[in-house]
Amino acid sequence: MKDQADSVIKFVENCLQSESIQVNDYLKAIECLKLMGFGFKDVQMLLLKPKLNVLLNLVGLHYCLNILKVPASDVMEALKSSNIKNRQICIKWWKLGRWFYGFRMRDEFHFRCLSLEDLASSKDDLDGLGVLQRGAIHEVLQVQISIVSSRSNPWA
Repeated sequence: MKDQADSVIKFVENCLQSESIQVNDYLKAIECLKLMGFGFKDVQMLLLKPKLNVLLNLVGLHYCLNILKVPASDVMEALKSSNIKNRQICIKWWKLGRWFYGFRMRDEFHFRCLSLEDLASSKDDLDGLGVLQRGAIHEVLQVQISIVSSRSNPWA
């Protein structure tokens, strides 16, 4: 399992662009974990570690909650025991401008900064994991996930 986890870690690290990742690459990493048959304990030991990039922690968190359907309380406990619950990410997305009396309004830029704990406990009113799970579909043009401390320009 460690070798398989290393391949997912390398994939995510290769996709990073100035401490951010596009949602399609993020979802591919989650799909890789699913195809490899990772369980909760595997993710806990290999991806929910403080020495890894917070975006890799997020991949593990998302996989546990949305794919494995692990109870949020168990995931919260894993985040606390790994000392990564307060690590922060920022979700940025562009929504297609809506139509108003025959005219198309400007595209809208949205962003949300959240901790891993907020995502696991669903404290955010946006449902951050929902935005990440849907990705760039329908009216959402592009989704980017970045590290909060990152000074990267959106869509760089």
